[in-house]
Amino acid sequence: MMTERLFFTHDHLTAELEVLDCKPHEDVFAVTLQSTIFHPQGGGQPFDTGYLGESQVLRVMQEADHVVHYVDRPVKPGPTTARVDEQRRALHTRLHSAGHLIGNAGETLGWMPIKAHHWPGEGKVSFIRGDAAQVMDVETLQQQIDQWIAASYTRHMTLEDGTRKVGFGPLPAYSCGGTHVQALNELGQVTILALSEKKGVLSVRYSLD
Repeated sequence: MMTERLFFTHDHLTAELEVLDCKPHEDVFAVTLQSTIFHPQGGGQPFDTGYLGESQVLRVMQEADHVVHYVDRPVKPGPTTARVDEQRRALHTRLHSAGHLIGNAGETLGWMPIKAHHWPGEGKVSFIRGDAAQVMDVETLQQQIDQWIAASYTRHMTLEDGTRKVGFGPLPAYSCGGTHVQALNELGQVTILALSEKKGVLSVRYSLD
């Protein structure tokens, strides 16, 4: 049975969850839950950390249909209280949401986003040229993103047939399994650092201040 991803539909950082299984794995323990509030590594976003009961969640990975939580000590099957590290989640959420805006901004200039990496200190979105691609530069991107953040567009999400789409205000939504801010004013300052093109792929590097 596939692990239900509760963060697809809400932003809760604490929840009562059901432990299905806990097995030793190397020097830690691998825990599967019926449903989870922890984001696993994937989609360009790092994993959440936190606690399952008194056990520290060290990393969270998607493995086949299950989200597996690696913890420092065993967890008993049955109900447990889950707590996600709020600061880590907030940073990853802001980075991921900023990446969406850069994708949207590139698309308005005729470029197609093909890959994104939303890790602290390594934020990057890569594009290929569309048929009518315009010149993309740091200043143009920065102005557009600043305008959208100032407008503080709110998040909207849909979940149909297992596909989740996330967008902000009137901007096009993306199919995405990551976590996102509720409104763009939560992003703070997003800074476009540099653009570089290599073998037909344009990479936009960015950071949060």
